[in-house]
Amino acid sequence: MANTVWRRRLSSRLGCLEGGLSTHRYGRCIRQRGKRRQSIHDSGVKREDLFVTTKLWNADHGYEATKKAFADSLSRLGLEYVDLYLIHWPNPVDFRDNWAEANADSWRAMEEFYNNGQAKAIGVSNFRPEHLDELLKTAKVKPMVNQIFLNPSDLQPAVVEYNDNHDILSEAYSPLGTGKIFQLEDLKAIAEKYGKSVPQLVLRWHLQHGFLPLPKSVHTDYIKANTEIFDFEISPEDMKTIDDHHGAAGLATDPDQTTF
Repeated sequence: MANTVWRRRLSSRLGCLEGGLSTHRYGRCIRQRGKRRQSIHDSGVKREDLFVTTKLWNADHGYEATKKAFADSLSRLGLEYVDLYLIHWPNPVDFRDNWAEANADSWRAMEEFYNNGQAKAIGVSNFRPEHLDELLKTAKVKPMVNQIFLNPSDLQPAVVEYNDNHDILSEAYSPLGTGKIFQLEDLKAIAEKYGKSVPQLVLRWHLQHGFLPLPKSVHTDYIKANTEIFDFEISPEDMKTIDDHHGAAGLATDPDQTTF
């Protein structure tokens, strides 16, 4: 029930501001933290109207390391809290022999961030059912989000089904796949039928599947266009056609085979 309520709040918080979406993603691997901090404070947007996500990087798994990494993120962002904090990968190469224990220890720290209000929600990224099973053995707070590579090229049905069965929101990074997806002739034809672009069609497809897409763009026109997806509905037949593009624009990385 708690996760369902949070999902509703998340959907309402991810609103649109003039000139762009009020969503900031941040990762330790992105070496522009100072610029991101400045952009947040110079935006003129109230903090409560922003939804800021940051992630625990692979080298920082473990209870104490996670606490230090999170404090560092808050300091560098110049924030008192983030809206969502995620474990970036479940099985980093440095923790391959004890990934489940390392995740459990990190999650224990993250539950503290959640309980004291420093993280309004906590979740994971790139986790598959076997990783989530291990985490849930010791978790007192269930993950609220699993952010995964998700688009018509890879629906990750087993992961999505697991998320749905455990009331975990499937958030899609790379929701538009790669540039190849824009060249698929049948998607172009479907988009034209609805008077929309291929990106708008695919983002709408995400919503109708119950996914939360997280598109990226630095172009104001594209950002605005990405929000213009609430005035049409894709038919069941067209949804099935869009579904049928496995591998057309890349597949999810196997988290147990990463080299970082």
